[in-house]
Amino acid sequence: MDAQLDDKALESTLAESLDDLAPDTKTVSEDEFAEVVGGALEAVGGTLLFKMRVENGAEGEHVAAACIGEAGNRQFLLLTLPTSGGALKVETAARSTNPVAGIAAAYAGLMDAFKTAA
Repeated sequence: MDAQLDDKALESTLAESLDDLAPDTKTVSEDEFAEVVGGALEAVGGTLLFKMRVENGAEGEHVAAACIGEAGNRQFLLLTLPTSGGALKVETAARSTNPVAGIAAAYAGLMDAFKTAA
């Protein structure tokens, strides 16, 4: 990605690419979530950092963190999907209120440090 997109434009671009990737409304497996996230990230040249399942009482959701760009131009994304199905929500980590969003940049920094040490 040559130019850094603003947060709203990036979220909008990803949302448009997800129209055909959303799973049917049913319980969403880890594999289905990985497939949807992979398709969304492929559409914008993003890289998956990590994914997890988060339980919040009776509600659960799949959460993935990703990045687009490199070094100083890197933007972090948070992709969430309820385990009960529905639409994949994509937002920049900077605009997200999800507690997992704060982990994305720290995780990427840790991976950068491991690459440097290797």
